[in-house]
Amino acid sequence: MSWLDDSDDLDGDFEDFDESSIRSRPNPKANRPRTKRRPAHEDAQIGRVLGVDRGRYSVMLDEGTETERMVTTTRARDLKRMQIVTGDQARVVGDVSGDDGTLGRIVGIVERSSLLRRSADDTDQVERVIVANADQMLIVVAAADPEPRARLVDRYLVAALDAGVRPLLVVTKTDLADPTAFLAHFDGLGLEVFTSAQDVMPIDRIGAALVGHSTVFVGHSGVGKSTLVNALVPSAGRATGHVNQVTGRGRHTSSSTVSLRYESALGTGWVIDTPGVRSFGLGHVDPANILAAFTELAAIAENCPRGCTHLADAPDCALIEAAERGELSETGLARLDSLQRLLQTFADKAENTPGR
Repeated sequence: MSWLDDSDDLDGDFEDFDESSIRSRPNPKANRPRTKRRPAHEDAQIGRVLGVDRGRYSVMLDEGTETERMVTTTRARDLKRMQIVTGDQARVVGDVSGDDGTLGRIVGIVERSSLLRRSADDTDQVERVIVANADQMLIVVAAADPEPRARLVDRYLVAALDAGVRPLLVVTKTDLADPTAFLAHFDGLGLEVFTSAQDVMPIDRIGAALVGHSTVFVGHSGVGKSTLVNALVPSAGRATGHVNQVTGRGRHTSSSTVSLRYESALGTGWVIDTPGVRSFGLGHVDPANILAAFTELAAIAENCPRGCTHLADAPDCALIEAAERGELSETGLARLDSLQRLLQTFADKAENTPGR
């Protein structure tokens, strides 16, 4: 089963967009109204957005060639309402030499293959875009200090499935506690899991999984995410912190999302480091995308009545009936349990939303 199956349900949200798509209103103070025909910027160069700092975007042009360079850019005025994020493929015009003191301009973005989002909490319908065009999510948790939170990991998984992004799981600090019981919570999901041995991370194995991919790293503050990023990309220089012994919470160290190139003898990939979070709202998620990621179960669920929740108490649910008739294998039963747990996470969100 592929984590990317049925992940192309993007509702046309990510079509190519540039400032020529904007209809400008006439300026009454000008001698004549501005034309509605905006420049097409056919000479624009396309580059990867690596980060943003105070309204300035770092964009890599000619990636992987001898002329590869970093260009500092701003966004076109007509794009002020558009979120341009790390991972976007931006269309850049102006001075694209990359020389000190020069400034290019982003006039549009290329169609996105994925968009990872979260809301501030479950009642907030306003999306916070985390990264564009990632195809993997590496979830970092600690076996202890701070204690692992299965429900938070569930929320990461829901967000990944909604975005059509393949999740991976890394467990740090296994010298402090045995993660076996915690990992049993995710049986049936087919997650690739990396665990440390005496707190030594399997850097080579993790690195091999990054080659050829754009991987966003997420995790609770204090779990060792920045330490892992620094081990994979020695030039990253990401700040590391410690866990407060009184509150049990980690201190935020990464303050912005940034793309870093991973390089090894096997090839290259992109590590996208994000600030640590203690909550992950799901106000934007479409629950249908969760079921779609469980391909074989989704096929059975086609026989469910309209509006079926697929939860354990759902009447006439084809999934539950298949399980009762013994038609699901042991693996299938484990995957059904995982699906219902993730759907319950989303259902709990809906119950806590005002007006629902």
